[in-house]
Amino acid sequence: MNPGYQIVVCAGIVPDPLQTLEPVSGPAGPALKNENMLPAILDPWAAHALYEAAHLASESPGSKVWLVSLGPKAKLQQVMMTVAQKAAFEFVAVDGAAGGFTEAHDVAAALAEAVRAVAGPDMARLLLFGGWESASRGAGATLQMLGEQLGIVDQFQGVDELRVRPDGALEILERVEGGRHQLSVCAGPPVALGWATGNLPEPRNNPQIGMANLRGVMPALQKAKPFRPAADGARFLRAAAPRQQRETRVVKDLAPEEIAREIAAWIARD
Repeated sequence: MNPGYQIVVCAGIVPDPLQTLEPVSGPAGPALKNENMLPAILDPWAAHALYEAAHLASESPGSKVWLVSLGPKAKLQQVMMTVAQKAAFEFVAVDGAAGGFTEAHDVAAALAEAVRAVAGPDMARLLLFGGWESASRGAGATLQMLGEQLGIVDQFQGVDELRVRPDGALEILERVEGGRHQLSVCAGPPVALGWATGNLPEPRNNPQIGMANLRGVMPALQKAKPFRPAADGARFLRAAAPRQQRETRVVKDLAPEEIAREIAAWIARD
C-alpha cells in the first residue's frame, strides 16, 4: 500500500513579465532597474510543478506538499497572497535575492538546507518538483544541482505528465528533441522532476485553501533564514538589454534561397 508522498516543490519568484525589465549595473553587481518596485509572480514553470504536486497529493492519500522559495521576504509575502489560494501546501521561505544574477550552485545549497529541515523528509517517499526552465535561473541548473546535493540520482527534465502505476512505479512523460516525448519508468522515489507545462490548467482561487495556507505563511516568513551568496562565486561584469537593430529592404521576385543566404550573412556579421 502506498503511504503517500512527501512532495517538495522548489519555486522562485520573478518580475511580472508584462513589466519592462531594464538591466543595470550597481555597486553589488548587475540588477534590474527599480527591481523593488516591480510586481512579482511565481515563476511560471514552477507554478506548473506546484499544480501537478497538488493534483498528485489529492490522488495519493497520506501525501503532503511543501513549497520552498528563495526571495526577498516582502516579495514572497506579496506573491503568496495569490498563490496560497491555488493549492494546499506548507510554506518554507529563504530570505535572499530573487534575481537571476546568483550562482546556481549557491542557490541549490541554500535550498538543500531548507529541504533537509522539512520535517525530516523520508527519502523513500520524497518527490522533488521544480521548473524545467526558469524566468530567472534558466536551464534547470538549480534543480539538477539541488537533486545531486540531496543524493537524488533519478532526475527527469521537461516533464509533461506523471502517472503512478499500481505497483508504485512512476511513469514519466518527458520532452526530447524533435518535438517528441520519451516515456520512462522509475521504480519509485526519491526522484527529481523538472516540469514543463504539464497537462493541468491553473486552479481556480479557493479562499478556504488560501486562509489555511496563509496561517502558516507569516510564521514561515518570520523564520526565514537569510541567504547571502559566497563572495568567491560567479561575478557579472556587465548587464545590458539585447541590442535592437532593424534593416529593411523591399525587393520583388527574389528566390527563397537568396533570401536565406542574405539572412544568414546578416546574422554572421554579428
